[in-house]
Amino acid sequence: MTDSTTVAPEPVLDLAAAVLPPRSEYTASARRRGVALLRGAGYPVAAFVLLLAAWELVKDLVPANGVSLGSTRVLPRTSDGALPHVWAVITVLGERDGKRTVGATLLHTAGFTFGLALLALVVGTVVGTALAVLMQRFAWVERGLLPYVIVSQTIPLIALAPLVAGWGGRIHIAGQPWQPWMSIVVIASYLVFFPVAIGMLRGLQSPSKASVELLHSCAAGWWRTLLHLRLPAAVPYLLPALRLGAAASVIGAVVAEISTGTAGGIGRQIIVFSQQSTGNAARLYAAVIAAALLGVVLTALVGLAEFALRRYSRGRSSGGTQ
Repeated sequence: MTDSTTVAPEPVLDLAAAVLPPRSEYTASARRRGVALLRGAGYPVAAFVLLLAAWELVKDLVPANGVSLGSTRVLPRTSDGALPHVWAVITVLGERDGKRTVGATLLHTAGFTFGLALLALVVGTVVGTALAVLMQRFAWVERGLLPYVIVSQTIPLIALAPLVAGWGGRIHIAGQPWQPWMSIVVIASYLVFFPVAIGMLRGLQSPSKASVELLHSCAAGWWRTLLHLRLPAAVPYLLPALRLGAAASVIGAVVAEISTGTAGGIGRQIIVFSQQSTGNAARLYAAVIAAALLGVVLTALVGLAEFALRRYSRGRSSGGTQ
């Protein structure tokens, strides 16, 4: 006998085949993400290589005394005391600098400055976020405070640093005297809070009126609206501000170390190496590049936070925010 019974297809498998995209699409999507990641990492590397090539090109083509038109110098000097070769900056890292090599000294001092810049980034972010929330909550605070927040950034940092150090010397916290590194954190966070406050304020004000009214119709007060609507909507605005703040924190820390004369950081080390660069500026350039790399590392940390909050980053292009 012939069995005429037919086996019906599994409904679950049919549903999965209808809903889930083919495996080839997953592979293509993963490949596109990998290419985008490599491309994103390749651009900075290519720009750095071009910078080094331009550096060596200027070193080879421009005369050692530079080029002048009359009494005006239009191209800089390219002698070793002014512009060393790239390989000279690299090889100087292995030279002895007292008990350590130059590379070890830069790593130690950069670590000190990195800790202060990171702390300044946290403090500036907290202060800037608090100011933004306060200005969003009360319109009269925004009208009265925002102009002063903007004007505060016109004060030269090099003039502010000695004042902060002098004021801090009269402060005692829990019976403990003010430490020099605290002045550096305050000065660096002064640069951080501004972009954070402006970006966060714009983000908090970005939800549409209809979205706010929808939450109010569900009996959500200001606090719940802040937590469930305004803060998530502010993330795409906050992340670029944090990247600016990360770079500003390193600049503020280095300038504060130089202005206040605080030892132990990369800013003070730049001064030390500049005094030793009469014949060869390789150590000075190595210190400056180390300070620049601090900003890159701190910005990369912000990039990790951006990756963790990537689901909120899409909100800027969605219909829920303006």
